[in-house]
Amino acid sequence: MERTFLVVALAAAACAGAALAARAQEAIDKATAAAFDNRMFAGPPGAKAYACFVRRYDANHLAQHPKQKVSAMKLLVSAEDAPEDKTTNYAFRLGVTYRHRPGNFDSSGYCNHAIATESGHEVRFECGVDCEGGGITVALSKDNKSAIARLGRIMVWNRDKPDDDAREALFAGADDKIFRVDRTDLSECAELVTDRQELAALPHK
Repeated sequence: MERTFLVVALAAAACAGAALAARAQEAIDKATAAAFDNRMFAGPPGAKAYACFVRRYDANHLAQHPKQKVSAMKLLVSAEDAPEDKTTNYAFRLGVTYRHRPGNFDSSGYCNHAIATESGHEVRFECGVDCEGGGITVALSKDNKSAIARLGRIMVWNRDKPDDDAREALFAGADDKIFRVDRTDLSECAELVTDRQELAALPHK
């Protein structure tokens, strides 16, 4: 069964309350959030905006990080105006492949702006997968050319299996805690978008 973002959104509505409330408490002031949006999306997000980041780890990198499970990662961050709520909604979609097993694994969820508690000054997105699915944080490098994704635990789904068999957790091991993924053309993240209308509207730069 194909796991579309729409299905995820409907499932999220059933169990999102506590998680969304917790993330809302971490929100920062509008000016700081807008400045981060300008960096993430290369300008104000407007009605709909995307940012795509990709990293495929070469043999040399993997040899130096023998405990790293992930061999490639794709991250699509989106922002969409919700005029009826007078707000902007933020979301992420993540794709990973593993070095020692076949298959493509995806995850997705919603994000809020936050200040990194460990540094006290870094702005980032706190992104969560609903129904206790863990999540990631997404910051930016100083030159805005890379995203820094950090994870503790996140649920991912195998694209090629029925939903009941697809869910599993990706845990932050010794070499899977922090990922630097590089900004690239939106076409690189097109496979993470399963809604046909949204895929057709995805801009190519």
